Amino acid sequence: MTNALSRHWPEYVIEAAGLGLFMASAGLLGVLLYHPASPAVDAIADPIGRRVFMALAMGLTAIALIYSPWGQRSGAHFNPAVTLTFFRLGKVAGWDAGFYAVAQTAGGVIGIIVVAALLGGRLAHPAVRYVTTVPGVWGAGAAFAAEALISFALMSVVLTVSNTARLARFTGLCAGALVATWIVLEAPLSGMSMNPARSLASALPANLWTAFWIYLVAPPLGMLLAAELHVRLGRLPVLCAKLDHGSGRRCIFRCGYAS
Repeated sequence: MTNALSRHWPEYVIEAAGLGLFMASAGLLGVLLYHPASPAVDAIADPIGRRVFMALAMGLTAIALIYSPWGQRSGAHFNPAVTLTFFRLGKVAGWDAGFYAVAQTAGGVIGIIVVAALLGGRLAHPAVRYVTTVPGVWGAGAAFAAEALISFALMSVVLTVSNTARLARFTGLCAGALVATWIVLEAPLSGMSMNPARSLASALPANLWTAFWIYLVAPPLGMLLAAELHVRLGRLPVLCAKLDHGSGRRCIFRCGYAS
C-alpha cells in the first residue's frame, strides 16, 4: 500500500482533480441552463434544446479531460466503475484500483461543493438539485436497465476502439461522443450517470438518495459484463487501462505497450 501511494500519488491526485472538474462543469452548466433566474432558461425555452446544450458541453468536457496532459498520465478513468473493469481485466493493480476509487469519489464531492460555495444557493435550487441523478417517470426498473445498458455500451466501445491500432487515438472522442449522446437520449430515464462517484458527489450535498443503489450497482455491472463478453468472445487483447496511450507519458498500469 505505502509503495503504491508513494510512487503513484500523482496519478491519484489527477483522478481526483479530473472528476472534480467534471462535476464543477456539470454544476455550473446545471445552474446556467436550469436555474429560473438564468437568462439561458428564457433564451433556450425548449427543455430538449437545453439538454442538447448540456450534452454537447459535458461531452466536450470529457474529451478535453481525456486528452489533457493529466488525462494522458492517469489514464482518464475518473470513474470507479471504469477502474474496477480494468482491474478485472488484469490491467490495474489492486492498491492502485482502491486509491483511484477513493480519489475519484473525493474529487467529485469536492468539485460540486466548491461550485456550491461559489454560487450560493443556486446549485441547491429545486430546479438544479446539485445536478443529482434520479430515476425518471418510468421508475427505478427502467433507470437500472438504462444505466446498465449505456455503461455496457460505453465500455464495449472503449475496449474495442482503444485496442484497435488504427482507431486507438479516437478512444477519447468516442467516449465523449457517447457521454453527449446518452445525456440527450437516456437522461430522462435515469439522469445519465454511468459513474457511482459522480452520483454520490451530487447526492451527498443534496441529501437526495432516491434509488441511489442503482447508480452504485448498474454502471459497474454493465461495464463488467462488457469486459466479460470482450474476453469470452476472444476479441482484441486489452493492452492498457489508459484511454489515451499515445502521449508517451508515464504509465503505472500492467501495460501491453511496454512488452
